[in-house]
Amino acid sequence: MHAVRSPHTRRTGARALTVLLAAAALAAGPLGLASSAPRPSDSEDLTQVAYRGHVFTVPASWRIVDLKKHPDTCVRFDRHAVYLGTPGSDQNCPARASGRTEALLVQPAAVAAGAVTENPTARIYRANGDRIAVTAAYGYDRARMRDVLRSAGLPVAAARPERAAERPAVTPLPTNATSFRGEGFDACTAPSQSAMDAWRDDSVYGAIGVYIGGLNRACAQQHLTAGWVRTQYTRGWRFFPLYVGRQPSADGGSCGGGCAAITSPVPQGTAAADDAAKQAAALGFGKGTVIYNDMEHYEPGGKVTDQVLAYLQAYTVRLHALGYRSGAYGNTSSLVSDLIANRSRVTLPDVIHFARWNRLSSTSDSSIPSTLWAKHQRIHQYVGDTTETHGGVKISIDRDRLDVD
Repeated sequence: MHAVRSPHTRRTGARALTVLLAAAALAAGPLGLASSAPRPSDSEDLTQVAYRGHVFTVPASWRIVDLKKHPDTCVRFDRHAVYLGTPGSDQNCPARASGRTEALLVQPAAVAAGAVTENPTARIYRANGDRIAVTAAYGYDRARMRDVLRSAGLPVAAARPERAAERPAVTPLPTNATSFRGEGFDACTAPSQSAMDAWRDDSVYGAIGVYIGGLNRACAQQHLTAGWVRTQYTRGWRFFPLYVGRQPSADGGSCGGGCAAITSPVPQGTAAADDAAKQAAALGFGKGTVIYNDMEHYEPGGKVTDQVLAYLQAYTVRLHALGYRSGAYGNTSSLVSDLIANRSRVTLPDVIHFARWNRLSSTSDSSIPSTLWAKHQRIHQYVGDTTETHGGVKISIDRDRLDVD
């Protein structure tokens, strides 16, 4: 690493540290625990990060991670960071993570410069520069990320919305892709093929929860493609697709201040369903399959409950209109109890994925009336944040019992 001091161009006249990093000789430390934060002030120092001929100007406080040197680093978009290189096949990710802030993944790619696209619902920019592919996430500070992309010469001013029609056509899987009875697990990022094969041969699991999208999806998904999904299906795996949309509160609940909150429940729930269906279809989950909205734990009551129920109802109604079935993930003491208490006035999701970490592998629960979600419409997440090794492959997971038909 070669570092020099030079003035930056902001009006404060403060000095910024300029770090020129070559792809083959990049210095990086382990990813820090930086949390979501407002846009840095104009007086903050900046760092220039060079990769494959492109120079990105970012706040000096952001961590710089060389994925070639640290291939097991979990690429996450809930922490301020710049990830350079190709994510490793087996990242050391937590069982679950949620939230969104400004972060950048810059990968090598044999492509020419192209257009910049934006998914405003998921708050993601994607861009192809000369020999690089960029995924740029942002939380509350879209302007900061636009500055970062502009600094590398990427035409963010001309960014256009992602268009589903531009993606290669994907043949939908059979609707039983999201039907299963037995043991399953969910992980923050989709495991590698070798890991999936090892677990298929050496564990009791037959279904996997995959995080297909959402504004508050924290972990990047290096392996999660339509080809990956189809391969797992043909090898016997079944799925419960999870979509991490807006959360009940930006400053409370288990998601904390790093999550974008529900502020306009009906339009935001509808937009989440539109995006969830688009992301599902791109992976091969066609009409008739279940897409689960992930609602992290919150303190129920009053306005929070009203917002959650309105958001989830809009999500369910819109998914039905698009031909999909609606699932909902939540804690028995928050989302599930709110749904049960208000079942006469809301459209319930078709399938409930309830969290109670009691270590009981059963889809029955004393808090859920036997008449609700009674026809093979339940998943129970009964162990959380655990690590297991099967076939020599270790993954951090949550355990689930499925009864979905």
